[in-house]
Amino acid sequence: MSRVPYFDVEMATGKHAEFLGKLGPTLNIYKMLANSEYGMKGFIRMGNALLFKCELDPVLRELAIIRVGRLSRAAYEVFQHERIGREAGVAEEKIAALRDATIEAPAFSDHEKAVLRYADDVVRNVKASDKTLKAVQAFLTPGALVELTLTVGYYMMVCRFLESMGVDGEEGQAEWLKTAKL
Repeated sequence: MSRVPYFDVEMATGKHAEFLGKLGPTLNIYKMLANSEYGMKGFIRMGNALLFKCELDPVLRELAIIRVGRLSRAAYEVFQHERIGREAGVAEEKIAALRDATIEAPAFSDHEKAVLRYADDVVRNVKASDKTLKAVQAFLTPGALVELTLTVGYYMMVCRFLESMGVDGEEGQAEWLKTAKL
C-alpha cells in the first residue's frame, strides 16, 4: 500500500500532462513520480537513456538491474525487470539463478559473473574493490563500464524510491510474489 498519495494524472495540466501522456500505460511508479513534475522528468529521462541509448550489452544491463533489485528487496523492480530482461534476451535459467541468489551459477558466463559481482560490490560497499573493477575492465569499454556503474546507481535509487514511497505492484505481481523468493 502506498505510503504517499498517488498523483491524479487526470489533474495534470500543460507540459506535465503532455509528458505524462507520452509515457504510455500509467504505471504506479509514474503516478507516484508525477507528484514532482521536474523530478519525474529527470528520473524518466535518465532511465530511458540507460535503457535505450547505451552501449552496455542489454543482457548484462538487465542482469545487473535484477541483481540490484533483489539485493534491495524491491519486488516491484524485480518483477518489472524480469519481464524486461526476458525481452532483452536473458534466459530463464539466469533469472532462476538470480531468484536463488546464486550469482556463481553455471548458467552465467564469466563476464556475467563479473558484472554481477561488480553490482554486488557497489550496492554493498559503495566503492567497488580494485579486483572487482579490474574484472569488468577486462572486457567492457570505459563507456560501457561508466554505463554499468550509472545503471547500478540509478536502480539503487529506483529501488529506494519504490520501497520508501510504498509503490504498489502492477497487475500480475501478487501472483509472481508467491514464487519469486524475494
